[in-house]
Amino acid sequence: MPDAIWVDRHDELPALGRALESQSFIGLDTEFLRERTFFPKLCLLQLAAGGDIWYVDTLHGGGLESLVPALTSPHTSKVIHAARQDLEAFYLTTKRVISPVFDTQIAAGCIGLKPQVGYAELVKTLLDVTIPKGQTRTDWSKRPLTREQLEYAADDVLYLGEIATRLIASLKELGREHWAAEDCAALEDPRLYEPDPAAAWERLRGIDQLSPTPRARAKTVAIWRERLARERDLPRSWIIPDAAIFAVAQENPTSRAELNALHAMPMNFNEAFATSLLRTLHEESTVPVTDMNPSQDARPTPEQKAMIERLAKIVDARAAELGVGAELLAPRGELKALAMGKRDTHALTGWRRSEIGDRLLSRLS
Repeated sequence: MPDAIWVDRHDELPALGRALESQSFIGLDTEFLRERTFFPKLCLLQLAAGGDIWYVDTLHGGGLESLVPALTSPHTSKVIHAARQDLEAFYLTTKRVISPVFDTQIAAGCIGLKPQVGYAELVKTLLDVTIPKGQTRTDWSKRPLTREQLEYAADDVLYLGEIATRLIASLKELGREHWAAEDCAALEDPRLYEPDPAAAWERLRGIDQLSPTPRARAKTVAIWRERLARERDLPRSWIIPDAAIFAVAQENPTSRAELNALHAMPMNFNEAFATSLLRTLHEESTVPVTDMNPSQDARPTPEQKAMIERLAKIVDARAAELGVGAELLAPRGELKALAMGKRDTHALTGWRRSEIGDRLLSRLS
């Protein structure tokens, strides 16, 4: 492993930014914490380019504005594995999305490897190099970092350039560069990293199995929780867990005593949170109930279940022809949505439209 350069002074960042701008590939990874916060706390930014590796101490090095030109330059490909969380952490720090991105996990799926292949497994598969996994649960906010932590962090970017080169060659050989390019470009939408709190209820698995009035109530509580979690920078479950949202939705408590009586409510539920929640429920109780659009948690009819199985066979057959995982073409949830009448799915757009979407639509018609 080459000697890595530790950067923890703000006045060092402009020179690093200029050095990165001249590179064709920049390997990038982040280490962050979010166990005790709503937003990820960026602790370390690792960069690899031109045979060098840098650790940028984002806790003590000041803002990252000096790196933004290099990390958004259209002339430099930013190579990241399973990029979404890294992009989120950087975006929430700078309000800029890293681009263009080459996600090695996405590219690996496009050439027929597991769609969710891990970085260590990909390095082993393509380069026959074994990477230790000993620091996956470490506290990256502590200083100084140990030698083991630093070696782990360096390994996460050390092989990205070589992996990208091999993946790009395979994509070109298969004529699938546009597959990876399209899916990677979708990661550059800033709306992915600042979702609308009003859509927070969509995270609740099973919400559409509730009847209309409890379902509307669960939606209200989920939105309330999302806004409070963002405002206080606390994990959602620290505000109120999902099970308690469903209990509130079903029982409709109107007092603190009724709220406390719910089995799913945390014993130490914050007094101020309880007052705010009850007030929100009371205010929303005067609003007429309107049904929500069906989601993937809705229960299909027997006829729709049969259609899902027919669609799955089409996807499995096409995936076998292409030598890729079926979920890359159309995950089971999308087939369920299609069978239940939705048409705004990934399987019907972009490169997937010609590879599988038209076949699915033909079966649905």
